[in-house]
Amino acid sequence: MSSSKDKIDFKLLDHERIGNESVSFKLEDGTIVKVKVDLDRVGIATNYRNPDGTPHYAINTSVKISVIPSERKFSVEREAIKGKSSSPPGQMFS
Repeated sequence: MSSSKDKIDFKLLDHERIGNESVSFKLEDGTIVKVKVDLDRVGIATNYRNPDGTPHYAINTSVKISVIPSERKFSVEREAIKGKSSSPPGQMFS
């Protein structure tokens, strides 16, 4: 059984993004790679400080990576398309 002395308590902190939402890289083949880092949860310890006296934080992050091919094309299986056309065969929309 652990006592409360063995636990570090945290106060949740709100946060806001400053600066750009993502960092983009252009690869030599023209592909663009976008990397976005988000803070999921941030807390500051209320009953503990680092050995040097500075505040102790707990930070949970997530990373989202998007790859945009230089030809900007992609494929999906026909069966994966939702909302298939219900128009009679041969009828075209423009």
